[in-house]
Amino acid sequence: PRGAAIISTKVGRLLVPTDATGERHGFVDADPFEPVFDYSADAIRRSHEASLRCLRRDRVEILLAHDLGRMTHGDEHPAHLRTFLESGYGAMRALRDSGAVDAIGIGVNEVAICEELLDRVDLDLILLAGRHTLLDRTSATALFETCEKRGVRVIIGGPYNSGILARGGVSAATGLHYDYRPPNPDTLARAIRIEAICARFGVSLPTAALQFPLHQKQVAAVIPGMVGADQIAASIARLAAPVPDGLWAALDEEESIFVP
Repeated sequence: PRGAAIISTKVGRLLVPTDATGERHGFVDADPFEPVFDYSADAIRRSHEASLRCLRRDRVEILLAHDLGRMTHGDEHPAHLRTFLESGYGAMRALRDSGAVDAIGIGVNEVAICEELLDRVDLDLILLAGRHTLLDRTSATALFETCEKRGVRVIIGGPYNSGILARGGVSAATGLHYDYRPPNPDTLARAIRIEAICARFGVSLPTAALQFPLHQKQVAAVIPGMVGADQIAASIARLAAPVPDGLWAALDEEESIFVP
């Protein structure tokens, strides 16, 4: 029912049918669609309208421009950014100003593009994935200060860093991933050390990973990837689990474990 949930969708990354199969774009067996990035005003409007049709709703509350930044686009980044600034952003602003959506922002995987855009446009929200976690927390410090000054709220995605923090027993686990790739020895060693500190306080690694971002005052929400009712129930339990303040202090004392 309308008002019972806050609905967010993304624009700028359109999906077109493809015959390609197998592992693509970080997914083991991706659905048969290929991403096409288009940050023009017309594409933004079409993407918003398509989302409403798919969701069977007359509006959504939040609209985010998807995957801007050099990490995703490489040498094509300047062209995509220029299109967004000169065309697409205006369409998003118009949707917000008309009341079609309540808030606009970006959904990205890197801090640099956040800082770049905050200097140039007015944003309500930033969805930042994988960059303020138990393993990677230094790069976001200055960003949070800027967001506080400008009244921009932050949503943290990827609190488990694509899997390495999602289950206990890191030292003996197999098939782990960090930022969509197998972790290097240094990252694995840091995750093992973090889990050991959590264990001293009787807190599971996934519980600490999920709750950690919420201790930053600019963070409005944390969104883990969830598949099925079991993972939803596990997330609810982890958020409700008590975590002693001493754990956060103990982690803060050992900066070497979270320097990427």
